[in-house]
Amino acid sequence: MTNHNPPLVHFVGAGPGDPELLTVKAQRLIREADLIIYAGSLVPRTMLDQAKSRARIHDSAGLTLKQTHGLIRDAVLSGEFVVRLHTGDPGLYGAVREQVRLLEAEGIDYAVVPGVTAAMAAAAATRISFTIPETCQTLILTRMGGLTPVPERERLRGLATHRAALAVYLSGPNHLEMARELLDGGYPSDTMIIAAHRVGWPEERIERLTLDKLAASEARTHWKRQTVFLVLPGQEQSTSSRLYAPEFEHGFRDAVDPATGE
Repeated sequence: MTNHNPPLVHFVGAGPGDPELLTVKAQRLIREADLIIYAGSLVPRTMLDQAKSRARIHDSAGLTLKQTHGLIRDAVLSGEFVVRLHTGDPGLYGAVREQVRLLEAEGIDYAVVPGVTAAMAAAAATRISFTIPETCQTLILTRMGGLTPVPERERLRGLATHRAALAVYLSGPNHLEMARELLDGGYPSDTMIIAAHRVGWPEERIERLTLDKLAASEARTHWKRQTVFLVLPGQEQSTSSRLYAPEFEHGFRDAVDPATGE
């Protein structure tokens, strides 16, 4: 029999840190939640300002997976509505899989609500586009290896051979190694780099530099683990999309002859 009742557990993307970048759905769920478990080291407490006064709020930074699951399970068994608030988007480096496996093992239904990821927030803050007509049509989201290793086939040097736009997460302390792998993979030394830390927070830091300068720089205190690096080839190109060219015809507009305007 199909269960038409809405799930009592929602994994919600909190976005990069700006409360105004919460989705409308995320705001509603936070207001309705009886229990909110949030990643306090990554999600600002101001995200929870809309929570109801009687809601129980726990910071997951000091909790184990088992403890977090216990809180969620007990709340669900009591008929309470739970929001598990993750930074950015839950599907990207969010450690959601191991949590939902425990819920599935106990037959507890859940839903996932997407959020704005840091790479998109950094691109918006710096007013750049990842994709450029005829120059770059691919964006790769990745990270350097650390406590969580990266498969050899996904090493940055190999990905760099595509010369696509990259968003490199969780790699601030390894930025020198990152720069060397990008150069070895074939990116030009003058490739634009955006280094963005805590986008949308009051202490936001964003720096624009080139790949050669990144490779030559010493470790920066604000390039913490959560810094996202945008690697942006071809930003100097001035090509335009064909979508708005007058001679380009599509289902909503007839082509116009540039010579006659008809």
